[in-house]
Amino acid sequence: MTAPQIKAVIFDMDGLLLDTEGIYTEVTQLIADRFGGRRFDWSIKQHTIGLGAYALASYIVQALELPISAQAFLELRTPLMNERFPQAAAMAGAEALVRHLSAKGIPIAVGTSSSRHYFDLKIARHREWFELFDAVVTADDPQVGAAKPAPDIFLVAAQRLGVAPADCLVFEDSPFGISAAKAAGMYAVAIPDPAMADDKFLHADRRLHSLEAVDLKAWGLPTD
Repeated sequence: MTAPQIKAVIFDMDGLLLDTEGIYTEVTQLIADRFGGRRFDWSIKQHTIGLGAYALASYIVQALELPISAQAFLELRTPLMNERFPQAAAMAGAEALVRHLSAKGIPIAVGTSSSRHYFDLKIARHREWFELFDAVVTADDPQVGAAKPAPDIFLVAAQRLGVAPADCLVFEDSPFGISAAKAAGMYAVAIPDPAMADDKFLHADRRLHSLEAVDLKAWGLPTD
Protein backbone atom coordinates (compact mmCIF):
# COMPACT_ATOMS: atom_id res chain seq x y z
CA MET A 1 0.00 0.00 0.00
CA THR A 2 1.40 3.38 -1.00
CA ALA A 3 1.84 5.85 1.85
CA PRO A 4 -0.50 8.87 1.76
CA GLN A 5 1.08 12.13 0.64
CA ILE A 6 -0.27 14.48 3.28
CA LYS A 7 -0.23 18.17 2.37
CA ALA A 8 -1.56 19.71 5.61
CA VAL A 9 -1.89 18.79 9.28
CA ILE A 10 -4.70 19.81 11.64
CA PHE A 11 -4.38 19.50 15.41
CA ASP A 12 -7.00 19.31 18.11
CA MET A 13 -5.91 21.30 21.18
CA ASP A 14 -7.26 20.06 24.53
CA GLY A 15 -5.46 16.92 25.67
CA LEU A 16 -3.50 16.85 22.41
CA LEU A 17 -1.40 20.03 22.22
CA LEU A 18 -2.12 21.33 25.72
CA ASP A 19 -2.70 19.49 28.99
CA THR A 20 -6.04 21.04 29.93
CA GLU A 21 -8.09 17.95 30.75
CA GLY A 22 -7.02 18.02 34.41
CA ILE A 23 -8.33 21.58 34.66
CA TYR A 24 -11.72 20.55 33.25
CA THR A 25 -11.88 17.72 35.77
CA GLU A 26 -10.98 19.93 38.72
CA VAL A 27 -13.47 22.65 37.82
CA THR A 28 -16.29 20.18 37.15
CA GLN A 29 -15.76 18.50 40.51
CA LEU A 30 -15.74 21.85 42.32
CA ILE A 31 -19.15 22.62 40.85
CA ALA A 32 -20.47 19.12 41.57
CA ASP A 33 -19.35 19.37 45.20
CA ARG A 34 -21.14 22.71 45.55
CA PHE A 35 -24.44 21.03 44.70
CA GLY A 36 -23.85 17.63 46.27
CA GLY A 37 -23.49 15.93 42.91
CA ARG A 38 -21.82 12.64 42.05
CA ARG A 39 -18.08 12.19 41.59
CA PHE A 40 -16.83 13.24 38.16
CA ASP A 41 -14.81 10.09 37.64
CA TRP A 42 -13.48 8.47 34.48
CA SER A 43 -16.67 6.50 33.88
CA ILE A 44 -18.37 9.85 33.19
CA LYS A 45 -15.50 11.97 31.92
CA GLN A 46 -14.61 9.58 29.09
CA HIS A 47 -17.92 10.40 27.41
CA THR A 48 -17.31 14.17 27.48
CA ILE A 49 -13.86 14.51 25.93
CA GLY A 50 -14.07 16.34 22.63
CA LEU A 51 -17.66 17.54 22.98
CA GLY A 52 -18.71 21.12 22.31
CA ALA A 53 -19.45 23.23 25.40
CA TYR A 54 -23.25 22.96 25.51
CA ALA A 55 -23.36 19.24 24.70
CA LEU A 56 -20.71 18.63 27.37
CA ALA A 57 -22.57 20.70 29.97
CA SER A 58 -25.87 18.93 29.22
CA TYR A 59 -24.25 15.52 29.64
CA ILE A 60 -22.48 16.47 32.87
CA VAL A 61 -25.55 18.01 34.50
CA GLN A 62 -27.52 14.84 33.83
CA ALA A 63 -24.75 12.36 34.68
CA LEU A 64 -23.78 14.10 37.95
CA GLU A 65 -27.43 14.71 38.87
CA LEU A 66 -26.92 18.44 39.34
CA PRO A 67 -30.00 20.59 40.15
CA ILE A 68 -29.00 23.26 37.61
CA SER A 69 -29.35 23.85 33.88
CA ALA A 70 -26.58 23.28 31.36
CA GLN A 71 -26.40 27.05 30.85
CA ALA A 72 -26.03 27.63 34.60
CA PHE A 73 -23.23 25.06 34.71
CA LEU A 74 -21.38 26.90 31.93
CA GLU A 75 -21.80 30.22 33.73
CA LEU A 76 -20.50 28.79 37.00
CA ARG A 77 -17.42 27.26 35.46
CA THR A 78 -16.38 30.35 33.46
CA PRO A 79 -14.55 32.25 36.26
CA LEU A 80 -12.99 29.01 37.52
CA MET A 81 -11.54 28.20 34.10
CA ASN A 82 -10.53 31.79 33.38
CA GLU A 83 -8.31 31.54 36.46
CA ARG A 84 -6.75 28.17 35.64
CA PHE A 85 -6.35 27.93 31.86
CA PRO A 86 -3.39 30.34 31.56
CA GLN A 87 -1.31 27.79 33.51
CA ALA A 88 -1.89 24.95 31.01
CA ALA A 89 1.26 23.03 30.09
CA ALA A 90 2.19 21.62 26.68
CA MET A 91 1.72 17.92 25.95
CA ALA A 92 4.79 15.81 25.22
CA GLY A 93 6.13 16.33 21.71
CA ALA A 94 3.59 19.01 20.79
CA GLU A 95 5.83 22.04 20.43
CA ALA A 96 8.60 20.11 18.68
CA LEU A 97 6.23 18.65 16.07
CA VAL A 98 4.54 21.99 15.39
CA ARG A 99 7.90 23.72 14.98
CA HIS A 100 9.17 20.98 12.67
CA LEU A 101 6.16 21.02 10.35
CA SER A 102 6.18 24.81 10.22
CA ALA A 103 9.89 24.90 9.40
CA LYS A 104 9.31 22.43 6.55
CA GLY A 105 6.57 24.58 5.06
CA ILE A 106 3.71 22.17 5.82
CA PRO A 107 0.44 24.10 6.33
CA ILE A 108 -0.81 23.54 9.88
CA ALA A 109 -3.98 24.48 11.74
CA VAL A 110 -5.69 24.12 15.10
CA GLY A 111 -9.25 22.78 15.01
CA THR A 112 -10.71 22.97 18.51
CA SER A 113 -14.08 22.67 20.25
CA SER A 114 -12.97 25.52 22.52
CA SER A 115 -14.29 29.03 22.14
CA ARG A 116 -11.89 31.73 20.97
CA HIS A 117 -11.94 33.22 24.47
CA TYR A 118 -10.75 29.99 26.08
CA PHE A 119 -8.29 29.34 23.26
CA ASP A 120 -6.57 32.64 23.99
CA LEU A 121 -6.38 31.85 27.72
CA LYS A 122 -5.02 28.34 27.19
CA ILE A 123 -2.13 29.43 24.95
CA ALA A 124 -0.97 32.16 27.38
CA ARG A 125 2.33 30.34 28.10
CA HIS A 126 2.75 29.12 24.51
CA ARG A 127 2.01 32.08 22.25
CA GLU A 128 5.36 31.90 20.44
CA TRP A 129 4.85 28.47 18.92
CA PHE A 130 1.08 28.83 18.51
CA GLU A 131 1.82 31.79 16.24
CA LEU A 132 3.30 29.26 13.80
CA PHE A 133 -0.16 27.92 12.94
CA ASP A 134 -1.49 29.10 9.60
CA ALA A 135 -5.10 28.90 10.79
CA VAL A 136 -7.03 28.51 14.04
CA VAL A 137 -10.67 27.39 13.95
CA THR A 138 -12.67 27.45 17.18
CA ALA A 139 -16.19 26.16 17.84
CA ASP A 140 -17.61 29.69 17.88
CA ASP A 141 -16.07 30.65 14.53
CA PRO A 142 -18.73 32.29 12.34
CA GLN A 143 -18.18 29.68 9.61
CA VAL A 144 -18.65 26.71 11.95
CA GLY A 145 -22.23 25.48 12.01
CA ALA A 146 -21.78 22.64 14.50
CA ALA A 147 -19.06 21.47 16.89
CA LYS A 148 -17.46 18.01 16.85
CA PRO A 149 -18.43 15.25 16.07
CA ALA A 150 -19.73 17.25 13.09
CA PRO A 151 -16.96 17.82 10.49
CA ASP A 152 -17.40 21.61 10.28
CA ILE A 153 -14.35 22.67 12.29
CA PHE A 154 -11.98 20.53 10.24
CA LEU A 155 -13.57 21.43 6.90
CA VAL A 156 -13.21 25.15 7.66
CA ALA A 157 -9.58 24.57 8.69
CA ALA A 158 -8.80 22.77 5.42
CA GLN A 159 -10.47 25.52 3.43
CA ARG A 160 -8.39 28.19 5.15
CA LEU A 161 -5.22 26.20 4.55
CA GLY A 162 -6.14 25.86 0.89
CA VAL A 163 -5.82 22.06 0.99
CA ALA A 164 -8.39 19.41 0.01
CA PRO A 165 -9.79 17.45 2.97
CA ALA A 166 -8.51 14.18 1.48
CA ASP A 167 -4.96 15.54 1.73
CA CYS A 168 -5.23 16.47 5.43
CA LEU A 169 -4.05 14.55 8.48
CA VAL A 170 -5.77 15.18 11.82
CA PHE A 171 -4.36 14.46 15.28
CA GLU A 172 -7.05 13.97 17.93
CA ASP A 173 -7.41 12.62 21.46
CA SER A 174 -11.16 11.98 21.48
CA PRO A 175 -13.51 9.57 19.71
CA PHE A 176 -15.73 12.54 18.80
CA GLY A 177 -12.76 14.28 17.20
CA ILE A 178 -11.83 11.20 15.19
CA SER A 179 -15.46 10.95 14.04
CA ALA A 180 -15.35 14.59 12.96
CA ALA A 181 -12.12 14.09 11.01
CA LYS A 182 -13.40 10.98 9.23
CA ALA A 183 -16.71 12.69 8.43
CA ALA A 184 -14.64 15.45 6.85
CA GLY A 185 -12.92 12.87 4.63
CA MET A 186 -9.53 13.22 6.32
CA TYR A 187 -6.95 10.83 7.73
CA ALA A 188 -7.10 10.69 11.53
CA VAL A 189 -4.58 9.59 14.14
CA ALA A 190 -5.77 9.07 17.72
CA ILE A 191 -3.52 10.02 20.62
CA PRO A 192 -5.92 9.49 23.54
CA ASP A 193 -5.71 9.34 27.28
CA PRO A 194 -4.18 5.93 28.12
CA ALA A 195 -7.32 5.07 30.10
CA MET A 196 -9.50 5.32 26.99
CA ALA A 197 -10.56 1.92 25.71
CA ASP A 198 -9.11 0.76 22.37
CA ASP A 199 -12.54 -0.02 20.94
CA LYS A 200 -13.48 3.66 21.02
CA PHE A 201 -10.90 4.32 18.29
CA LEU A 202 -11.57 1.59 15.77
CA HIS A 203 -12.46 4.31 13.25
CA ALA A 204 -9.03 5.98 13.58
CA ASP A 205 -6.36 5.26 10.97
CA ARG A 206 -3.83 4.79 13.75
CA ARG A 207 -3.55 5.05 17.53
CA LEU A 208 -0.37 6.32 19.21
CA HIS A 209 0.64 7.01 22.81
CA SER A 210 1.96 10.54 22.19
CA LEU A 211 2.90 13.06 19.52
CA GLU A 212 6.49 11.99 20.07
CA ALA A 213 5.63 8.66 18.41
CA VAL A 214 4.40 10.14 15.12
CA ASP A 215 6.02 8.52 12.06
CA LEU A 216 6.14 11.42 9.61
CA LYS A 217 7.55 9.31 6.80
CA ALA A 218 4.47 7.05 6.88
CA TRP A 219 2.38 10.07 5.91
CA GLY A 220 4.70 11.40 3.25
CA LEU A 221 5.80 14.27 5.49
CA PRO A 222 9.40 15.54 5.71
CA THR A 223 11.44 13.99 8.50
CA ASP A 224 14.54 16.20 8.61
